[in-house]
Amino acid sequence: MTVNVMTSKDITAKVFNKEKLFILDVRNESDFQDWKIEGENFNYLNVPYFELLDGVEEILEKMPADIEILVVCAKEGSSVMVAEMLAEAGVSVSYLQGGMKAWSEHLEPVKIGDLNDGGEIYQFVRIGKGCLSYMVVSNDEAALIDATRMTDVYLHFAESMDVKITHVFDTHLHADHISGGRTIAEKTGATYWLPPKDATEVTFKYQPLEDGNEVSIGKTTISIQALYSPGHTIGSTSFVVDKKFLLSGDILFIDSIGRPDLAGMAEDWVGDLRETLYYRYKELSEELLVLPAHFMIIDELNDDGSVSEKLGILFAKNHGLTIHDENEFRKLVTENLPPQPNAYQEIRKTNMGIMSPDEAHQREMEIGPNRCAVR
Repeated sequence: MTVNVMTSKDITAKVFNKEKLFILDVRNESDFQDWKIEGENFNYLNVPYFELLDGVEEILEKMPADIEILVVCAKEGSSVMVAEMLAEAGVSVSYLQGGMKAWSEHLEPVKIGDLNDGGEIYQFVRIGKGCLSYMVVSNDEAALIDATRMTDVYLHFAESMDVKITHVFDTHLHADHISGGRTIAEKTGATYWLPPKDATEVTFKYQPLEDGNEVSIGKTTISIQALYSPGHTIGSTSFVVDKKFLLSGDILFIDSIGRPDLAGMAEDWVGDLRETLYYRYKELSEELLVLPAHFMIIDELNDDGSVSEKLGILFAKNHGLTIHDENEFRKLVTENLPPQPNAYQEIRKTNMGIMSPDEAHQREMEIGPNRCAVR
């Protein structure tokens, strides 16, 4: 029996469509427990590769006959060998092309909606990492917000839309993933915008992104309006696009709120976080569709794979927005924090331009789940 190959795009479709999949993950138990491929109807078996070197006989009875089986490892090699052994034993099986490294890097574009004067907004779902980035398209121009380091995906998408990227924004100095904003700006000649309060140590030139900045895209009246919204970082800036969409960066998520401690300033920034969420955002229309820079769990995906919700619904249902006692809020935000992202200090320095790691090192720095939210 031959071994089949499954790509990250194939698995993303299964996640979006809520299909069944049985995943045999042959990484070490600690790696599996820390981070795995998540799907609403996925089942899992974790058996480290080294336990299967002498054969797969002991796990054959655990292989389902009526569900697709996918073998997963870190880089691909181990999963190919295990899949081949299973196939020789008569099991229909696939392996994940490129392993978890490929899963971490896959971006799936999803159209969010139309803009008032004919433009469109797209969300790029980094399904394995929980990162969300955006492209606003109008006439023959485009703007990017919170782009990841997989820059070719955005460049090829813009080319397929026959638009030129003219502006690139980062809502804040990211600590859990390496920004592709500066690279894309250099390749396209676009203006690169960054909040100046987050950019005091950067080594490159940028356009200061400040409260009230308005940037028009294309020949229409579509505008991206910057809204100063500190709390996750001191410079965190949200965007209101076309009076319909609120790009909240890492301040507000669908099921949680941003953490203020990734620069070691939780006690100092928790007040800013509350001010942004409970006062600045309260002044906005509840009809705005919130588009965050991350999602935490697979349940946050809509039926089409996108991640979004109206601001008014979040004020009613998001626990982080319903804590009326300020001391209780402060305790939640400073004492209920998950582990910090892998290599987050190195990632921050890379995004400042202080470090220039090669591609292999960048991949290693980003491996693992995002951890930008308060639990």
